[in-house]
Amino acid sequence: MNENGLTSLDQLAATGATDFDIRIARDGVWFYRGTPINRIPLVKLFSTVLRRDNDGEFWLQTPVERGRITVEDAPFTAVEVNANGAGRNQTVVFRTNLDALVTVDADHPIHVTFDSKTGEPSPYVTVRDNLDALILRAVFYELVELGEERDGGDGVVLGVWSQGEFFPLGGI
Repeated sequence: MNENGLTSLDQLAATGATDFDIRIARDGVWFYRGTPINRIPLVKLFSTVLRRDNDGEFWLQTPVERGRITVEDAPFTAVEVNANGAGRNQTVVFRTNLDALVTVDADHPIHVTFDSKTGEPSPYVTVRDNLDALILRAVFYELVELGEERDGGDGVVLGVWSQGEFFPLGGI
């Protein structure tokens, strides 16, 4: 961060941007010019240079080129969950659609937003650097099965423990 409080990505964004015709759909599929990118090793490579700035814009950034891309929801999806231990000693680990393993902890929290009209939950886990994975519905149901009830400020909440921290999933 520089003396103005900007990161290098924010500084680059301020100087102008190229828009890449790349879109990540809500289900985690990457598209180039409207066509799915079926080469998973290429998608994994692109994901290593994926960044999100403080304004919520998504970028592919290399040392020589950068461009804004469209992300419909989250750039990754959590396709599998595993838990070891129980209670405060439990560790929850997600596998993403690009085979990254994410251990839920203070730096990689679970957070849930709710649709204001339908009340439908959208659960996420932070993968890295302000980038989230949408937890797929079937995986979320597995996570709920691991949940414990706990008294919260507004009533009883259901949540899961991981790495000694409690992560609320929603009210009961």
